[in-house]
Order: sequence, then C-alpha cells, then structure tokens
Amino acid sequence: MALLVEKTSSGREYKVKDMSQADFGRLELELAEVEMPGLMACRTEFGPSQPFKGARITGSLHMTIQTAVLIETLTALGAEVRWCSCNIFSTQDHAAAAIARDSAAVFAWKGETLQEYWWCTERALDWGPGGGPDLIVDDGGDATLLIHEGVKAEEIFEKTGQVPDPTSTDNPEFQIVLTIIKEGLQVDPKKYHKMKERLVGVSEETTTGVKRLYQMQQNGTLLFPAINVNDSVTKSKFDNLYGCRHSLPDGLMRATDVMIAGKVAVVCGYGDVGKGCAAAMKTAGARVIVTEIDPICALQALMEGLQVLTLEDVVSEADIFVTTTGNKDIIMVDHMRKMKNNAIVCNIGHFDNEIDMLGLETYPGVKRITIKPQTDRWVFPETKSGIIVLAEGRLMNLGCATGHPSFVMSCSFTNQVIAQLELWNEKSSGKYEKKVYVLPKHLDEKVALLHLGKLGARLTKLSKEQSDYVSIPVEGPYKPPNYRY
Repeated sequence: MALLVEKTSSGREYKVKDMSQADFGRLELELAEVEMPGLMACRTEFGPSQPFKGARITGSLHMTIQTAVLIETLTALGAEVRWCSCNIFSTQDHAAAAIARDSAAVFAWKGETLQEYWWCTERALDWGPGGGPDLIVDDGGDATLLIHEGVKAEEIFEKTGQVPDPTSTDNPEFQIVLTIIKEGLQVDPKKYHKMKERLVGVSEETTTGVKRLYQMQQNGTLLFPAINVNDSVTKSKFDNLYGCRHSLPDGLMRATDVMIAGKVAVVCGYGDVGKGCAAAMKTAGARVIVTEIDPICALQALMEGLQVLTLEDVVSEADIFVTTTGNKDIIMVDHMRKMKNNAIVCNIGHFDNEIDMLGLETYPGVKRITIKPQTDRWVFPETKSGIIVLAEGRLMNLGCATGHPSFVMSCSFTNQVIAQLELWNEKSSGKYEKKVYVLPKHLDEKVALLHLGKLGARLTKLSKEQSDYVSIPVEGPYKPPNYRY
C-alpha cells in the first residue's frame, strides 16, 4: 500500500484499507453502542458541557468496532482525534473506514508491515506545525515511546550534531523507529520537543505500557504525567480476565477449527489474563496446566484444580500453548522444535516477544506454510513435523478474531474517558506531576456502577449505622486505594 495521506470531502486526513466498508462499520458500531453503557453514559453526562473542546487527542490502540465507540465518545465530548492501531493485525477495516469517514482521522489497516505501522503512528501524532497532541490514549506505549526517543535524539543532535544510527540495534522494529527520528531531524530538529511541551498527559491501557511508564518515572526520564488505567479493577479484572474467557476460544476456533475439549492446554502465566485463559480452556473441556514464577499465583491456580508445572515438563505432550505474561522469551524455538506435530502456539499477552519468532524464522531449514492469514504451520527439517503459530506471535484474539466483547471493553474504555477528563480538567492545577498515577477508587466504582443497569442489578444501600460500624461512607468508595481483586 502506498503510504500517502488521503482526505475526506471535509478535509479530514486518513489512511485506511477500504472506505467502501464504512456503512458496514457504522451498522456494527451502532450494535456495539448498545453493549457499551459506560461510554454512552459518559456522552449523556459530559456531552452537553463539551469538556474536551479545544483538545487534541491522539490514540494508539487497536482500531476495532469497540474502539470506534470510544473515539466517538471523545469527539462527542468535544475533542479532535487522530488515531492509529497498536498492533499490525488488530485493525477491523470496516471500523477504521466508518470512523475515517464520519468522525476522526484514522491511520490503520489490518496486516500492516512494521514500516507501515510506525508510519501510521507518526501520522497520528502529526498535528501540523503547532505541535502534537494535548493528550494521548496509549496501549503498549508506542506513541509515548516515539516521543521520548525523539526528544532524546533531538537533545543529542543539538549538543553534538549526532543523529541516531539504526544499525546500532539488532531489533528490526527499533531500527525503524530510529530511522523515522533520524529523517525527522533533517526537517524539524525540535519536532518532538514541541510535542513534549504541548502534552498534558497520557492514559495507558495495558500492563507492558504501564511497566515502561514506571521505569521512566524511576529513572527520571518521564516527560509528562501518566494515568495507569490498566490497574483499575474495572479494567484489569474485566478486560483481562473476563474478556479472555470469550476471545481466546473464539480466536482458536476461527484460526484452526481445533476442538479444545480433551486437549492438553498450557497457559504460561496466571495473572488476570492467564486466569481468564485457563478458565476458558477448562470450561471448554481442556486439561489445563499453568506455568508460573509467582508462588501466590501458582497457589491460586492449584486451588482452582489446575496443575502447575514448568514448560519443560510438558513441552512434548501438550496440544495448545498460550502465553499471557507480558514478559519476553517465554516460548523459545528450542521449545517449539520439541512440540508434538501440529501443536498450536499463540500469544494473548500484550507484546510480540513472548514467543521467539526471530529464532523460529531463522532456524536452519525451517519451512513456513501459510494456511490462511495469521495462521502458519512451521515445519522443522529434522522431524518433518510442524507447529501452528497464530498471528505471528502477536495478540491472537485480535489477529485471528475480533477481540473482547463490547461490554467488557466498555468497562475498560470508560476508564480511559475518565482518565483523559481528569488529565485535561486538571491541566493547569499542578495536581499531576511527571509521575504515574492510578484513578481513585471512587472513579473505579463509578465505572462499575454505570454498567450495572445493563445487567439488571439493584444495589443494596448501607444504613448510616452500618456505615459507621465499618467506617465506610454510605456512597463509597467501598474499597481501599490499593484494592485490585
């Protein structure tokens, strides 16, 4: 695909795969709105006052139907929005087309190359000569990373005239990042500094991005305030745990037509994502084994009737392997070549480095057979048997299916809207420093409350005497600030 920005008749920029899918996207978007009561409640409560009027928001988050409802909630509250996806396989092209036509600048399509992916990220951050966005909605931290790396390179260039050297790293993706920054220095050597100066803050969606933010806070390099949405109960528990219960089996069935019942399934990690995956596989009839580093998580798995073993214990026996950790180097090529024929290997943790795709791709004599997009069989020369890898080691629930259900994502994305409002409303107060914050519990509980009516729930109310007895306010918050479970 030629990397040229296109414009709608109204002059809004975009780059998507097929604008003719916009009507289809709009129909699905309208269905999703009914299943996303939190976001619709935000429109009702905040829309009339237009709190985001004058705000520029850049999003780097899976361009799905559910994200389309989030984007149109932000625009309904007055924001101007530019968006890209945070994964090369996760875009739903009809969703991208509907948003590009009707409400925001979108740069995303399913099946981007890494070069195209970072071009889209750069376009989403490009608001013209007046600097970048005021706010960022990030998922995994790539938009945040590009700004931080850009500022660092500009400072070195100003002092020494030295430009980034893409050959200084053996990471193909980071080579692209350095190339973008290097080329940008020739055009505007203060581009990312202008972005930094304008930015009010970022709200981060997922574990890996949050870890990056805390690392930058610790070493003193964080350039703007950040709200950690991931650790809100109504995000972490609902998105990661309940969402994976639906999207993992959906992705497996669409990609491989595998019958899960009776299979031996290994879930690497037993955090919220792992718990959701293990529950899904167990419910579908699989015999589930968990690998874990954390004794508390291991004990939780055992109390649910699951085995806890090492990957080496089961690598030649299991039928399905799912990585969920958010860490790197979980399943290596040496593991994969020991697996049984047609064992399925997939990732539902955030990043693409849980599975050693580079080791697999460069294994001497290995043969890749593409069965269909995002479903590949890799045959090893020694055994002539192969494994099935989904979504090239990236998020299989979005690469091979359509991600989490709309209701679950409403919980997650309502947190994003509230976090963005909090940053924007407090932009001049000094409340938020260049640190990482979590939303207070009363807002977490508000997100939950906004979703109860859809499920027919009616809450019991504390009496004044009961409130005094347990020292909990009648209207909440009911949980302490550090509560997550």
